[in-house]
Amino acid sequence: MKRIAVSIGDLNGIGIELALRNHKEIITEVTPIYCIDPMMLKQAAQMLELPIPNDFHTTKINSETFTIKPGTIDASSGHYSYTSFVKAVEMAKDHQVDAIVTLPIHKKAWESAGIHYKGHTDALRDFFNTNAIMMLGSPNMYVALFTEHIPLREVPSSINEKELTRFLLDFYHAIEYQPSTIDQKIAVLGLNPHAGDSGVLGDEERIIEKAITNAHQSLKKKIFTDPLVPDVAFTPHSRDQYTYYVAMYHDQGLTPLKALYFDEGINISLNLPILRTSVDHGTAFDIAYSDAKLSKLSYLNAVKYITKP
Repeated sequence: MKRIAVSIGDLNGIGIELALRNHKEIITEVTPIYCIDPMMLKQAAQMLELPIPNDFHTTKINSETFTIKPGTIDASSGHYSYTSFVKAVEMAKDHQVDAIVTLPIHKKAWESAGIHYKGHTDALRDFFNTNAIMMLGSPNMYVALFTEHIPLREVPSSINEKELTRFLLDFYHAIEYQPSTIDQKIAVLGLNPHAGDSGVLGDEERIIEKAITNAHQSLKKKIFTDPLVPDVAFTPHSRDQYTYYVAMYHDQGLTPLKALYFDEGINISLNLPILRTSVDHGTAFDIAYSDAKLSKLSYLNAVKYITKP
């Protein structure tokens, strides 16, 4: 059975409740080690009025304890969640675990704690000095993001031939892509409405086309589509043809994905020497430490992805 390190996320949010409530089910799939010290675990469990299972194994992290404040953006909680994440990565680097699963952090809390990374993938890029790729989805549909957490106004200028070519090649190799029996391709989205309408609505598609051509020349086969019109790329007919999509920016890919598969979607970091999966939702501060019923599908799927052959 594979061993995983679970970074606990922002303790002012729902991550610790997901971990405690679903531990019994998780241990049938993997052997988890939770990156949280016993004092913080006890505090959270008491506030949630949940027992701590005897086999809920933890590992000490290098961060000061603090008072949990449900639903609050707090620098102390931000620092703790970051340190928990760093510990999980170190365990994977040292081969103490086979993979890591990350529970949700709050980006503003990280910023308040003086952490300059915008999220897990951003940090992983720096930790491993490699071009980590953010892919989100479920077995029915996966979306890789060429640009991630940047303002929308910066997206067009970020699309350049060299970087997109590299991204397409890295993505192809990272997913160990094998065409299906119907020779399914990887769908690449255009940036502009109507995919630019031959330059009438923008010319970024010409850059995208050049990058696709470069990737095909390198691979010596055609595996990527021409830039698809974004507003029809996720229709039922299109989803019958494609499982993997490359989106030019965050909301272009994640809005349809979450509309279709919100509860079950996961976040996967590709093109790294370690495997990292995550829930595809936030800290849910509005319902943290309340009686609200939490969906466990994303968390369970993040764990099950690691157990795939």
